[in-house]
Amino acid sequence: MTADKIKEIVAQMTLEEKAAMCSGADFWHTEAVERLGIPASMVSDGPHGLRKQDQEGDHLGVNESIKAVCFPAGCGTAASFNRELLNKMGEALGNECQAEGVSVILGPAVNIKRSPLCGRNFEYYSEDPLVASEMAGALIHGVQSKNVGTSIKHFLANNQETRRMSSDSRIDERTLHEIYLAAFEGAVKKEKPWTVMCSYNRINGIYAAENHKYLTETLRDQWGFDGYVMSDWGAVNNRVEDLKAGLDLEMPSSEGANDKLIVGAVESGEMSEEVLDTAVERILNIVFRYEENRDKSAVFDKDKDHELARKVAEETIVLLKNEGVLPLSDQDEIAFIGKYAMKPRYQGGGSSHINSHKITSALDAVKGMSNITFAMGFDDKEDKTDEKLLAEAVEAAKKAKVAVIFAGLPDAFESEGFDRQHMSMPNCQNELIEKVAAVQPNTIVVLHNGSPVEMPWVNQVKGIIEAYLGGQAVGGAVCDILFGKVNPSAKLPETFPLKLEDNPSYLSYIGEGDVVEYREGIFVGYRYYDKKKMDVLFPFGYGLSYTTFAYDNLKVDKECMKDTDTMTVSVDVTNTGKMAGKEVVQLYVADKESTVIRPVKELRDFAKVELAPGETKTVTFTLDKRAFAYYSVKIHDWHVETGEFDIMIGRSSRDIVLTKTVTVESTVKLPFVYTTDTTMGDVKKDPRAWEIVKGLLKHGMFGDADNSESEAASEAISDEMNAAMEEYLPLRGPVSFGGKITMADVQALVDQLNGLDD
Repeated sequence: MTADKIKEIVAQMTLEEKAAMCSGADFWHTEAVERLGIPASMVSDGPHGLRKQDQEGDHLGVNESIKAVCFPAGCGTAASFNRELLNKMGEALGNECQAEGVSVILGPAVNIKRSPLCGRNFEYYSEDPLVASEMAGALIHGVQSKNVGTSIKHFLANNQETRRMSSDSRIDERTLHEIYLAAFEGAVKKEKPWTVMCSYNRINGIYAAENHKYLTETLRDQWGFDGYVMSDWGAVNNRVEDLKAGLDLEMPSSEGANDKLIVGAVESGEMSEEVLDTAVERILNIVFRYEENRDKSAVFDKDKDHELARKVAEETIVLLKNEGVLPLSDQDEIAFIGKYAMKPRYQGGGSSHINSHKITSALDAVKGMSNITFAMGFDDKEDKTDEKLLAEAVEAAKKAKVAVIFAGLPDAFESEGFDRQHMSMPNCQNELIEKVAAVQPNTIVVLHNGSPVEMPWVNQVKGIIEAYLGGQAVGGAVCDILFGKVNPSAKLPETFPLKLEDNPSYLSYIGEGDVVEYREGIFVGYRYYDKKKMDVLFPFGYGLSYTTFAYDNLKVDKECMKDTDTMTVSVDVTNTGKMAGKEVVQLYVADKESTVIRPVKELRDFAKVELAPGETKTVTFTLDKRAFAYYSVKIHDWHVETGEFDIMIGRSSRDIVLTKTVTVESTVKLPFVYTTDTTMGDVKKDPRAWEIVKGLLKHGMFGDADNSESEAASEAISDEMNAAMEEYLPLRGPVSFGGKITMADVQALVDQLNGLDD
């Protein structure tokens, strides 16, 4: 439907009808206006499955939803580093929505993994904004190719569950743009999600729902977002101010209470009716976009999507350790140990909880294999060792050639609504692993968890597989990896620290009362660990394979470029092993010398390439200004400093295999404001300014012309001290050392210097 036609419909609506359109009719539907042909439109929870509730709705996954397919959660799909895979998963979800009459699926969730403790980390993609934005963009593209909308969430700076409805995320401007906004920016600009969901929390004192700066100035004016903004369920605090700020749709229904406030605000002149009209137009645009592109022939083939979920899961499983024990032989005696071999923990709790139509466990996947025995080992209902189960597991491990322990975090340890208290696994599981490893040298641990865990037994086992929360087909996918039917190809989208205390947010996470200060700034995840040269358990971007890959022939199409140009980077990758496999090629950029504090290196692109044994492929990247830039608070924009940058190709943030240095020239000069506190060293950076100051030095205005150093500097005990004192001497300094200059003269000089660009 055209914009003009929608405006015609809005013009026929009563004030009350328009106000009602800006809130839900119930828990999941927008309002209908039958007399004008406006249908109700249904939205449904996601983002890794369809949680459609036909009956009574709720937001925390308590009430029953339809039988559906649970794909791997965001924590796992991000580990695939495979945009094409996420696109296919999105297509399946979009088709499911068409079959079920759902116009918008709520997701993906791209909030940055600031701390391993966030209870909702299992839904989120990464500690790195590029990974989060690219993975989200691929999913959005897939879903919306089926004419179904997405709702990228939770905008903005929602990085904990504790006090999430009242907390205030205090973040500086540069950090917001480089880390937290960047996770949304690329996906919004490139893929144009139909809707955006705002978060509960405040950002620097203003609730997300009434934050005009981000909902309108950033999201719409700068990024070009043209859909509607909806609230997270219950995130509205001041309906009229929210509407003015750019929050179009309140969910769920306020039972008419907030509609009356909107009507009153328009009638009293507090709010222009044009603001309301614009919001209604945005909502109707999406309602009709879906309605006019309904695919009533779509079929929700659950079994087919279950198989796709298995294929997706196979690329989300990270091989963390392998000391010659994997892949397994189907001829060896193998003990499967742990409750999660029988009943896998494959999804998290809360609004994304899917009512799976079937579940494939690891035991289901090996059914009929006589060489595999099972021992439960532990019960995850409480963190208490069951001595009988433990003894049975140890005995089973003794009799086998290999023991595979299926462990991880129970539902009680991570879920929407609360944050983790620590980074440990249940004590009973750690004890099980240690006791089994003590009697069985060939012990492998398979982890089912949505966020990093500490591993006190890491040196006692020969194999570790991170299965994350791999969806309802995870058991089959894990067994495909274990027995070598599939070559592991996933990489960690987050750092696994040795202990919680190493995490950069440790001292300020959760905050004090409702105030949460992001004191680590831009140093989130690997940006911090690499800068500090800290040992970690497993680094960002890390993951093993059953084959090996060699990198060679790193090329750039230009070694010098202006920041208005683009640069093409290529590298050859060869499978040097005996098994076909996929490798994630990671491109990092490092500013070799910067006047601002920057990370050692930052991920700027990645690509996944599939190679047969002996095969070589050339992987190509294109870098633009943003690859070399930082966010400057002086100009409130991205800025590149002229200088040298290293282009780095790596297997992980800690395994850089090829490097090439290039030069980038800035076309933007940052404004510099001189003050009486400006140092001589800073003056020297501008030749024009330094000529003026040198002239004053020559004529003795700053003291003896034959010895421009101050008396204090001349008594320096070394040339280095002398140079440093001159470098950092402020323009006002000579006044205190007997120079022929007054503070009035200094101020006049400052005014002259500031006028150089006029």
